[in-house]
Amino acid sequence: MKAKISLVITGLFYLIFTATLSAQTGIEEKQVFFDKGKTSATISEKISGDQTIDYVLGAKKGQTMTVNLKTDNTANYFNVLPPGSEEAIFIGSTLGNYWTGVLPEDSNYKIRVYLMRNAARRNEKANYTLKVGITGHSSASHDAKVAGTDYHATGIIDCSSGTEAKYSSQCNFGVIRKGMAKAEVHVTTTEGEKRIIEFNGEAVSSPDPKVKVKASREGYDWNVSVNDLEYYFIPDGVINGG
Repeated sequence: MKAKISLVITGLFYLIFTATLSAQTGIEEKQVFFDKGKTSATISEKISGDQTIDYVLGAKKGQTMTVNLKTDNTANYFNVLPPGSEEAIFIGSTLGNYWTGVLPEDSNYKIRVYLMRNAARRNEKANYTLKVGITGHSSASHDAKVAGTDYHATGIIDCSSGTEAKYSSQCNFGVIRKGMAKAEVHVTTTEGEKRIIEFNGEAVSSPDPKVKVKASREGYDWNVSVNDLEYYFIPDGVINGG
């Protein structure tokens, strides 16, 4: 059975999707389309028990997908599945309810919303809001490197160190993007030293075991401190492009 549903989303635009139920898996699929000119949508729904919903979105290689789930049940998560595979590239139950990554190919991707097994067996319910965005352009130039360097992009980020006012200076950077929210950001500190900050999804670290890195999100961007002395504000676009 198919049903076409039109919902008003946050009073700004319409999100139209087609809902189908797979007899083989029991997983409901909802094909999501953005209105022309829109790059994101907010979907508010609820699930209970072993109910699972796949939100299916078409996207292009090199575009960046961002997914954020807010829910009233701590056992409610989402996974991201690549085209033609049940092997998730992001697993919410281990990595949290936020993901952003550069997509490796042109096709449909699934965002699978579910309850953990124990909660499903108790027939628990979850009311959730799922925000999905796709940004950037598909082009061969997306992965192009800056001439004469190993970097996919170079530029300046806000930074500070020591007793300086936070983010009162600017530091040069170069980034090596590895896809799926993975990147190395090479920063020149205010003292002229080189610093490498590694991003792997929600994990932020340094390849130098003597360097202590702390990181927190501010919207879609990152506040990063190194050794509680250096501070860097790194926009998501540095990591994922777009």
